[in-house]
Amino acid sequence: MARVCSIRGSRVRSGGKINRSGLAKKKGGIGRHVTKVVKRQVAPNLQTKRIWVPELNRFVRLTLSAKAIKTINKNGAYVTLKDAGLV
Repeated sequence: MARVCSIRGSRVRSGGKINRSGLAKKKGGIGRHVTKVVKRQVAPNLQTKRIWVPELNRFVRLTLSAKAIKTINKNGAYVTLKDAGLV
């Protein structure tokens, strides 16, 4: 199963972590120097949920991000699923 939100399309992003060494000039040092840049992945908070949709009179199982769950709570399941093109 792909790590992608069904509603928002949130997916794993790649980025970089910068390692620095040294004491800041403000604190009396000669400055912070970049010693290494490491690739890392930033994953969304995905959860598999079973949501009751009264208009369809059935449950729908989806992989959702935490933000998508908040959207469903705010706007309702049917409206959100319809906007996402899942119904």
